[in-house]
Amino acid sequence: MGAALDIADLELTFNRGDINESRALRGFSLAVEPGEFVVLVGVNGEGDSTLLNVIAGVHHADSGHIRLGGADLGDLPDYRRARRIGRVHQDPMAGTAAALTVADNLALAATRGKRRRLHRPRGTAAWERELAQLKMGLDQRLGARVGALSGGQRQALSVLMALQADPELLLLDEHTAALDPGAAARILEVTDRLVRERGITTLMVTHNMTQALEFGDRTVFLHQGAALFELAGDERRRTTVADLIDRFHTLAHDALSDRAVLG
Repeated sequence: MGAALDIADLELTFNRGDINESRALRGFSLAVEPGEFVVLVGVNGEGDSTLLNVIAGVHHADSGHIRLGGADLGDLPDYRRARRIGRVHQDPMAGTAAALTVADNLALAATRGKRRRLHRPRGTAAWERELAQLKMGLDQRLGARVGALSGGQRQALSVLMALQADPELLLLDEHTAALDPGAAARILEVTDRLVRERGITTLMVTHNMTQALEFGDRTVFLHQGAALFELAGDERRRTTVADLIDRFHTLAHDALSDRAVLG
């Protein structure tokens, strides 16, 4: 079986030829197996969120390719990719409609990418079961407006909404960064369980080194728009947060030194 997601040689430069020119992706490549959960980690400005935007079709790369399920996404716009890709943003407000009820948000998510009007499918009982598993009281609030929910409840709903249309790929863009530690831990637990149960190929961006080692199957470090190194299997299990930070600083410094010499 081939890779579920195949990314090769992505290049993207913003404001090309301008004084504010910024090279966001530098030949980034990554192959993700079906059902694999990959964690992307780096510091701010390293290209991780930009990469998710390119995969989702918000930005288009200057060169390189992205294949999902063997099909080249090419220049497909984001609304066409949304039929196959689910996404949860950092801001809990970004993935839900505040004026609609919990049930209406789930119904809207179930029709994502499909040519049909919003309706209430035969899913209320199933939604109640799914929401009950979140242990946040949302199964009792299907008729509540989402704007009245807490940030943690809203983000948990966003994760569930992203899975309603059975996406081939799930993108998680620092989806716990805006939450308090307790809510963040709960959302990560829910996320991990749901993607494992459903076998969904997943990319998660985080700047939290502990999360980078505790969640997912593989950790890929980004530096200046390229993959710097990755950890998997026994090596990943043996690595501590301190080890991870030391290795990043060593390799990032070497990469910077090489660029200065080659510059």
